[in-house]
Amino acid sequence: MAESPIRLPAAPLRGFIAAALLKVGLPPTDAATCAELMVRADLYGADGHGIFRLPQYVRRIRGGAVNVKPKVRIEREAAGMALVDGDNGMGHVVMSFAARTAIEKAKTAGVAWVGVRRSNHAGPASLYAAMPLEHDMIGLYLAVGNANHMAPWGGIDLLLSTNPIAVAAPGNDGPIVLDMATSVAAYGKVKTAAQRGETMPEGWMIDHQGRPLTDPKRADEGLLLPIGGYKGYGLALVIGLLAGSLNGAAAGSETIDFNADDKTPTNTGHAIVALSIAAFEDVDDFKRRVDKIGREIRRSNPLPGVARIWLPGEQSRAKFDERTRLGVPIPDSLRASLAKLAAELKLDPLAS
Repeated sequence: MAESPIRLPAAPLRGFIAAALLKVGLPPTDAATCAELMVRADLYGADGHGIFRLPQYVRRIRGGAVNVKPKVRIEREAAGMALVDGDNGMGHVVMSFAARTAIEKAKTAGVAWVGVRRSNHAGPASLYAAMPLEHDMIGLYLAVGNANHMAPWGGIDLLLSTNPIAVAAPGNDGPIVLDMATSVAAYGKVKTAAQRGETMPEGWMIDHQGRPLTDPKRADEGLLLPIGGYKGYGLALVIGLLAGSLNGAAAGSETIDFNADDKTPTNTGHAIVALSIAAFEDVDDFKRRVDKIGREIRRSNPLPGVARIWLPGEQSRAKFDERTRLGVPIPDSLRASLAKLAAELKLDPLAS
């Protein structure tokens, strides 16, 4: 029987991430921002976007692909929009700036759309869609993924990424937070499956002859499948246009595979929208209606064998509560990767 992974509290994970990023040149504030958001991803169960990514981020910084001291700025703006130039900074830093910009503009304009170019991988989409919630706003986030793992529907050429979308709406009983890739599985799940020695379910990937591919170590021989067949392909395409092409960011064949290339800037594109509920109606009335719909769905009749109906984001919140209490699971393979990184950077290793 396989041993259960060790669990570590959030605080030492944040400290380790921040220390590693400081070692490779990030300013303290930016290192702390990245550490906070990466550990938050782990707490919510987005294991492919948390501390798992740290060795890769360090490699790309050392390879010159990421600017550790960017001058993130607004390049164009109007009352309800802005275009942010990330100056090739860490995606977590750039997107935090973009989210703050959207929130501030929405306070006066009612709604604000902020596009981003020259950024980098920023972790799970829900982190940024949820930022407007604290201001009684609805958040919408779109991004172009950092590698092409999908083909146009019916084809085999890798011209599309997993291009995620997230929407967060507040309620008194808790927010509804949808976070999904436009592929059946995000590529981060493929990478974590490979690191853990696990197989993938059929339906995640196919090879170039259309046969199921279940070995994650052979992922470069196949392609991810879109959600809903041709509908997921279409959604991935339009998200690429809105988060990438509209912002002058990479999309299609311009997309850099940051898993294989540690030297080339990715020119990652994002878009975040903050929508002030108060601009449309009374905030409390809206939250009551969100709660009513949520309760109706939770209480609806499940199929035989289904224990309960979940709302989008509820399972992640349950995982957050559990991991905040018990710690974040760190599999042996990830622990070994982080120990190697600690030795390279001359850091104290994570305690067991």
